[in-house]
Formats: sequence, C-alpha cells, structure tokens
Amino acid sequence: MRLLQILGLASVVWLAGCATNNASDSSALDATPATETTSSTAAAARHITPSYPTGPLSAISPYELGSGAYDVTGIKAPSDLWDRIRRGFSMPDLQNDLVRDREQWYATRPDYMQRMTERSSKYLFHIVEELERRGMPSELALLPYIESAFNPQAVSTAKAAGMWQFMPATGTYFDLKQNAFRDDRRDVLASTKAALDYLQKLYGMFGDWHLALAAYNWGEGSVARAIARNEKQGLGTRYEDLNMPNETRMYVPKLQAVKNIVANPDRFNSELPLIENHPYFQAVDITRDIDVTLVASLAAIREEDFRALNPSFHKPVILAAGTPRILLPWDNAQVFRKNLEAHNHGQYASWTVWSVPNTMTVANAASRLGINESDLRKINGIPPRMMIKAGSALMIPRAATTQQDVSSQLADNGQISFTPEIVNRRTVVRAQKRGETVAAIAARYKVSASDVADWNDVKTSSRFKGGEQVTMYLPVRLTSTSFANHSARQPRARATETSGKTSSAASSKASSASTRSSAAKAPAKAAAAPRKTSTPAPAKRKR
Repeated sequence: MRLLQILGLASVVWLAGCATNNASDSSALDATPATETTSSTAAAARHITPSYPTGPLSAISPYELGSGAYDVTGIKAPSDLWDRIRRGFSMPDLQNDLVRDREQWYATRPDYMQRMTERSSKYLFHIVEELERRGMPSELALLPYIESAFNPQAVSTAKAAGMWQFMPATGTYFDLKQNAFRDDRRDVLASTKAALDYLQKLYGMFGDWHLALAAYNWGEGSVARAIARNEKQGLGTRYEDLNMPNETRMYVPKLQAVKNIVANPDRFNSELPLIENHPYFQAVDITRDIDVTLVASLAAIREEDFRALNPSFHKPVILAAGTPRILLPWDNAQVFRKNLEAHNHGQYASWTVWSVPNTMTVANAASRLGINESDLRKINGIPPRMMIKAGSALMIPRAATTQQDVSSQLADNGQISFTPEIVNRRTVVRAQKRGETVAAIAARYKVSASDVADWNDVKTSSRFKGGEQVTMYLPVRLTSTSFANHSARQPRARATETSGKTSSAASSKASSASTRSSAAKAPAKAAAAPRKTSTPAPAKRKR
C-alpha cells in the first residue's frame, strides 16, 4: 500500500512538471490569450465530433473521396483500372430483355470484346480521370465501346467521327476544329472534353442519365419532344417509356450490358485484358512545326503508335500554331524531350502551307511550285479533273531556307476546295447573218475575238457569210447552254453542233487558246464531281 502511494505521488509530480514545461514553451512560442486558446480547442473538438448517419448507407465515389469531403482511412487502392471503374458505378441499372439480349451478343463474341478492350487501354485511364474530376458516373467511360468500339478513326454513315462520334456541326459547336490539317473530333483530349461537356449539359437538361444518353444519341430536341408527347398523353417520361428509334431504344441497353460484363466478367465467361491504373500517355508541348516521322524517331516509337495517340492529324507534319501539344506513350515522352533538345541540325519540318492566290489547275500549281503534279495531288487529296480554288491551303514541300512556321490563322482555319476543270470541245456554229463579224460571234459565246480568229485562221476584222460554218472551242457547260438559247431563236438547220474527243493537234490548239480565252474562267461540268462538303442529310444520329 505504501508503495502504491509513493508511485501515485511521483506520477502527480511528473505530470505537473510536464504541464509547467509545456505552458512555458507555449508562452515562449505563442502569446495566445487563454480565452482564444479555449475557443480554438472547443472548435477543434466540435470539428472532430463524429457524425452518425441516420439513413441507409451508400458507397463513397472516388471523386468524393478525392475531394476531401470525407475523412476515410484504410481504403485499399484499386488493383487495376477495371476495379477503379467498378467503384465509380453510380447510374441506376436498367433491367429488361433488351439488356439480356445485348449481354448475350457481347458474351458470345469474345474476340470482338478482346480487340475492343485492348484498343481502349490507350485512352481509358484519361477518360476515367476526367469523369472522377467532374464527379460523373464511371459508366460513361464505357460509352465509346458503344459509339465506336474505341476506334478514334471511326466514321459513321451520317459522317459522325471519332471515339465519341461527333457530327460536324456539333463538333464545331464544341470548338472541335475540322480543317485541311486536322479533325479534332478524333483528338483524344479535345473530343473527350467535348463529349463530357455535352453529357453534363444533357444531364442538366433532363436530370436523368438514361435520358441524357438518349439525347446524346438521338438529339436533345428529339428527346424533349418525346417527353412532351408523353406528358400530354399522361404517360411516363422515363427512358423506357418514350417512343424512340430502334438505335436509341438499344443504346442504353448496350451500355448496361457492357457495364454488367465489366462488373462481373466471370459470370459471362469473359476475360478483360489487364489495364494498369496509371496513365498510358503524357502530353508534350511543341513550339515548332515538326514532321510526324521525326517525332516518332525522336520518341523511339513506331509512326503508327504515334498516330494511334494523335489520330486527328491529316498530314505528315504537325503545325505547332494549331496543335501546340502532342501525346506520347508515358515512358517515351521523356525520351522525346531529351532527343528534341539534342536535335540541333537540319529542319524540323519538311512541309509547309501555301495559300493559293487564284483558282488554277493542279498542273499550273505544280509548275509554279516546281514539284511533281502527282505528288501535289496525293499529299492534298486532289481528285482528278479538279481545279484548286483561290484561298485554298495547300500542303507543299518546305524549302531548306524557310524559317517561318505556318501561322495560327492558316493552321486553325485552312481549308482546301475545288472546282471542276473546264473541258473545251470543238464545236461548229454558223454565222447568223451575212457579214457577221468575228467580234459579234465572239461576244455571242463570251469568248475573245482573237481566239475566234485564231480557231478559224482569219483576222479579227474578218466577216463571215450568212450561214457560214465557224469553228469554236467552248467549255462543255457553255456549249450546251449557248446552243439551247441559240436554238430558241434559230431553226435547227441553221445551227449544228459537232462534239466529241478532238485529235491531239486540235486538243493542243484548244488548250493553248483556252489559256488566253475568258472562257477558261467559266464553270463547267467534269467527269468526276467533287466530294460533297455540304451538311449531310438527316440521319439517325443527331450529333
């Protein structure tokens, strides 16, 4: 008993000493008033007071966990990206026969699933990161499986392009550039940002992820009208209640089926390829125009691997003013930076852009630039029998002495457009009256008097007898139009037309004359029409 009293007394003395020392140290470091210290301590106590939920528990999403809203310890990190995606599932499940049908479809095509999921391994981490940063359901990371099978080069029959399948107009609305050098609808970073922006907008409109997805596929206006019709008829307005096209009807069931397979691959005898929970690529800044082949060489990767990460580029050169950053595999990004720093010899880019000053033939452009015509056609995708319109941005070889890179105006807005080449044909007309002058006939057919005189081996001051045959070389469209008008005024016997392929000599003469004739500027039909660049006809997909 005596021993216990001694030990107790010693403990009190020791504790008092500690309190004295701590108080002394505290006063030396911080002369905080006692009342403030007491208040702070009380506030801290209130802050750490546990809050016990009264309702049912729900899973904490990775986004909420990363935001600091919860103090949670002991959480095991995801084993791979699939595990991370599963943890972020937060959309309500759809359960119906259409889902089961799609589950069966995917489960019986293991090769297709394998190719699709392996292709996604380059892009999936970035998409999941963006979804978590925005607090969006991780199911949306699986949407490109439904849209494009994760193929950034995919193009639908309605001209939607890229992993997220943006239509041209919707892509423009979300600032996805589409020009002669790149199509940002295929760009991994830009298209993902635009797609998630659009999905967030749609969710804000409808307050339901299934309806937002229907609107992404069918169009927000179509979904809004379908909801309005059901409301007017006193019907439900959920996704399953709306009357919609078959493609949209199957859209969410497809996503749900893929979600179910990812959630439990063993149940469907499926095997998902390992995708590590870390970035596949890095973004690297560039400050100079640079060839794609040089980038691949400096990064020590294959060109096809570079293009898989940078699928938006149309041409063999990257224009820094329009695309100031590129994507490279994670381990190769630093290799590229070091090699680029050491690359201080020769050119970075062997191509540049030339703005065509006036409408001209490909042959004329090639001659002016001193390059091969077939090469010029190939690099710019110029179809046969087409002329290059003024203002077009042509990709051309870059001279060794050229120091200036392509401007941002051209890099962001450069387009190339064509017009059919003029095809001149030998045509025989007749003088309408006695003494009709060369100048009068030339004016009637909108050609120069010197050309008419040259074609008929006469002087420009000459006159023709009434009904005398006059040889002309006229553009195809002008020929048909002119003779339609002429026939209305004259009996058919007074005007005849002879057309067809001319001899080589006649063709040469016509070609020489056409360079001097104003008819060379007239529009005409060509055997090959240019590719349509107008807005596609309405199709199933409204994006």
